Amino acid sequence: MSIVGEVMNAMIAFDGNDIKRINHFLKVYGYAKALGESEKLDESTQTILEILALTHDIGIRNSEKKYSSSEAKYQHIEGPPEAEKLLKELGVQQTIIDRVCWVIGRHHDYNNIEGLDYQILVEADFLVNAYEKKLSSESIQQFGENVFLTRSGKNLLKNMYRI
Repeated sequence: MSIVGEVMNAMIAFDGNDIKRINHFLKVYGYAKALGESEKLDESTQTILEILALTHDIGIRNSEKKYSSSEAKYQHIEGPPEAEKLLKELGVQQTIIDRVCWVIGRHHDYNNIEGLDYQILVEADFLVNAYEKKLSSESIQQFGENVFLTRSGKNLLKNMYRI
């Protein structure tokens, strides 16, 4: 099994019977994988992107336990240590772990996006969140204009939400 498959199985086990969270990260993974392939990412960046998509919200559970909140700032604190622990247990290369943890620690920061893996994760997560949170057409359009940069992401946003 590929490392991405191992991470997927580990994340499903991590989230246990929380089907809502499992469905969320699987949808983000699907969009991220498709967008990364459309943007022709190199194999290493594609692998990092797919692992990011699966683990990006790994800090929510601890955020809710420690702070009674799943706010982004708490996820940014709690996510990297959880991701590092899980990925080390799976034998993921330290360079991949470092990048995944760095992005997880800021994945709700849309002002300083560095790298296509980070950019595509943000776009994939938004494609899912726009539906799950029932965002208005205006909010979707504004986010798309201000944050989406990839050709593939813009096309998908346009086709899905008719903006």
